[in-house]
Amino acid sequence: MSIPVDVSELRVVAAGQADFAYLLTVSDDARPHAVAVRALIRDGVVTCEAGRTSCANATARTEVSFLWPPGAPGDYSLICDGVASVSGSVISVVPSRAVRHRPAPDGGNDCAPVELGSS
Repeated sequence: MSIPVDVSELRVVAAGQADFAYLLTVSDDARPHAVAVRALIRDGVVTCEAGRTSCANATARTEVSFLWPPGAPGDYSLICDGVASVSGSVISVVPSRAVRHRPAPDGGNDCAPVELGSS
């Protein structure tokens, strides 16, 4: 199922999720690195404060993801991929793709793409 949402609506979708997100980066040895952050969406950019490892990973490999858990059991998680830039301890991500995701009742998954238009 497709749910068209432009970048300005990404903030609205995220507001219905848990009040934190996981920032997902990739380390030098290709391992995933996940940390819980408070992500802010403003003017089509997702930003967060992050630690030394996350910032180093995002500097070296700019493709990162955010994963917001569901706001209530049975709801969708929100996954947002994008390209990061780092300034000090702040990571700023321009979203390139987003999808709402949850396990399907009968197994498999139940994805709902979030279309990112320009704001």
